[in-house]
Amino acid sequence: MSDKEVILTQDGLKKLEEELENLKSVKRREVAERIKVAIGYGDISENSEYEDAKNEQAFIEGRIITLEKMLRNARIINNDEIDTDTVSIGSTVTVEDLEFGDTMEYAIVGTAESDPLQNKISNESPVGKAILGKQKGAVVDVTVPAGVIQYKIVDIKK
Repeated sequence: MSDKEVILTQDGLKKLEEELENLKSVKRREVAERIKVAIGYGDISENSEYEDAKNEQAFIEGRIITLEKMLRNARIINNDEIDTDTVSIGSTVTVEDLEFGDTMEYAIVGTAESDPLQNKISNESPVGKAILGKQKGAVVDVTVPAGVIQYKIVDIKK
């Protein structure tokens, strides 16, 4: 990951800080204990438990480095920066699929905290890009693998 600016909401910042703290204070100790136990089993050259624990340790250390870099390069979006007239990062937007009439509500967030299963979509996703900067009532075309979907922006809120 380069030193690219990471855009976060207050909630996203809190979640990343909590994950970092958990990795440093809990997970590191757990994996160190697993390694210690695995070494006690004897020859580590053919010890799958040791190998597994070392791989987990490498993953944890890599994630810690990534999180620290993200937090160093974070730009926090405060609630008072969120405009309800125009879609921006931090907005919660209700859109209507003009073909099927379905409505969906999405929170627009930075890529670091996107979670499509919780309707948190990135400002860099196809839908996010299409609606960013638009106003209530606007109709946007979103290019997806299946073709083009037309959405109408029904509501914008914080």
